[in-house]
Amino acid sequence: MKRVRARAFIAVLLAVGGAVVAPLAAAQNSYQPPRQHGGKPDLQGVWSTASVTRLERPPGLPLILSRAQADELEGGALFNQRNKTESNFVDPKTGAPEKGKPLPPVGNYDVAYTDPGSTVANINGELRSSFIVFPVDGKVPAMTAEGKKLRAEAPRRLGTGFDNPEERGLSERCLIIGNAGPPLGQYLYNNNFQIVLTDDYLMLLSEMIHDVRLAKIGGKHQPDDRKQWHGDSVAWWDGDTLVVETANINETQRGAGGTFLSKNGKLTERFTRINDNQILYAFEVDDPTVYTSVWRGEMPLNRLNQAVYEYACHEGNYALEHILSGGRENDRQGRSQTGGESRSE
Repeated sequence: MKRVRARAFIAVLLAVGGAVVAPLAAAQNSYQPPRQHGGKPDLQGVWSTASVTRLERPPGLPLILSRAQADELEGGALFNQRNKTESNFVDPKTGAPEKGKPLPPVGNYDVAYTDPGSTVANINGELRSSFIVFPVDGKVPAMTAEGKKLRAEAPRRLGTGFDNPEERGLSERCLIIGNAGPPLGQYLYNNNFQIVLTDDYLMLLSEMIHDVRLAKIGGKHQPDDRKQWHGDSVAWWDGDTLVVETANINETQRGAGGTFLSKNGKLTERFTRINDNQILYAFEVDDPTVYTSVWRGEMPLNRLNQAVYEYACHEGNYALEHILSGGRENDRQGRSQTGGESRSE
């Protein structure tokens, strides 16, 4: 009965806008984490966000799943379904494909090259249907009229996409991919992060495009005119939780789930070690200019006993030259070219 009352109380706290409150999953945790030489929790290591669970909640499901509901969600995951039927595509014993035999469509990744996750998020035994915990429906709040206007005016995906390199997407140009955050997210593969922590800095290295985020512990925000990838982050300790506050994110960037922030928006992240193999990552998006409500999420960072490998994506890839050359051929042939907002993120 006491646990039920405590959970209800925490749920009420999470529904209150404004200040960041203790994450739902960490509120009753008595785990004592390993500590660094200065006495602060040791958050260092390689961690993964791979999971069947996504940012937003599927219709009809509660936040905390039963085992049967989790099994159904995992069974319907495309990655798990492909694993059952496509694992032989990379069997080295099969030899060359049979002449005339259909192959996967051009552009598809073989299932062996992907790793989005095969199980639902498990936070200290709680099986989660979404990372968003507030609003209670598990959905990103609606954008305000001003937020929609600002996003439409943000300088990205402009032009036809075939006139110059800057018209191509940031991820296609190997500049940045949103899973490095903030907030942290997921991708088709490379959902791995390395945390290095000193007395003065948090360093978070994303395996995807080897992005690095730095947060000065006890530091101050930089001037507002400095628009950096991943924004400007400062950090401080709140007990055993490392809190990271990010502002002034470059307006051309999107975080997990297409998160968009205005120049006045603020994103607060909390890193709490909750057991030997997990960090509870909690975040709050506070931007009344863009969203009709504050929204919050929780995600487990699961320990990997592996290294982060080089991700050799580079901006000057050969395909870029071919894309622009194709655009010039279209010009010569008088073919129309469309792009801009009609192209995906």
